[in-house]
Amino acid sequence: MNDKKEIQIYKNRKLNAADFDNFTLNDYQVYINLIAKIGGVDNQGCYLPPEKLKRQHILTAKEFSENFNTEISYSYKIIKSAVDKLMKTDIKTKETGGYRRINVCSEAKYEENKGFIAVEFTDRIMPFLAQVTEKFTLYNLKEVSQFKSIYSFRLYELLQDFKDTGYMIFSVLKLRECFAVADKFKLYSDLKKYTFGHAVEEINATYKMNLKFEEIKEGRKVTSLKFTFNKTKIDKRYNNQTGKYTNEYTKPEAIKKSKKSVTSNDVLEGQLSFEDAKQNKQHISSTLGKWL
Repeated sequence: MNDKKEIQIYKNRKLNAADFDNFTLNDYQVYINLIAKIGGVDNQGCYLPPEKLKRQHILTAKEFSENFNTEISYSYKIIKSAVDKLMKTDIKTKETGGYRRINVCSEAKYEENKGFIAVEFTDRIMPFLAQVTEKFTLYNLKEVSQFKSIYSFRLYELLQDFKDTGYMIFSVLKLRECFAVADKFKLYSDLKKYTFGHAVEEINATYKMNLKFEEIKEGRKVTSLKFTFNKTKIDKRYNNQTGKYTNEYTKPEAIKKSKKSVTSNDVLEGQLSFEDAKQNKQHISSTLGKWL
């Protein structure tokens, strides 16, 4: 067991399937890292209601660099860029008879030469970031820190809601919403190649999940996808502090790999982190140089 306490993410399941519009991988990493700071549990291990959760949080470039294995020079650029995106972005959740849009932050600030951003989450978003028994998604930040595509990140999050079943069925339309691709990838073949197809490959290269997908058709048209994977083992453990039983999760084992990037050419550059995009350009330039 690691001495360092794992950084955990808690999100309401509605938020987990929300439309994050034009977030890039780095934007989403900053957003998730800030959510991890909210916590949501008191000293006795009891869940805190939304009104008791702290809304103001600070994220340093050093923290981001350590959590996502990014060069510190790029981390400064990443958190600075995320300030504008966080302030301009709201989330879209489906409601009975329509939908609702909610601003993520009421304030976001970056100070030159101090190496951190300070944000304040809105009152409206806090209920979606609180722990509500049986209605929230839980995972450790390190589980998603190696992903190089936002689609791998988002698909992995969606799978966490079904980790005890070993399968998940989503319509193609719903996946489009969760991946926030808007008018991109109008052809199903492109959607498959650049989003969930690549995401399945990257997740399997990171964890022993045996993740697969099956296409469900109506006639000749693919309308839904069934994802199957190795289930998470869940054991009941007694908590002496609360006097209640809690779940202990044993997830599929991580795959050990070299520090070399496993980024595929199938990932769009806009979905790569700053550092991976840089490496991708260097690789392409090097390859072209051999042929010119």
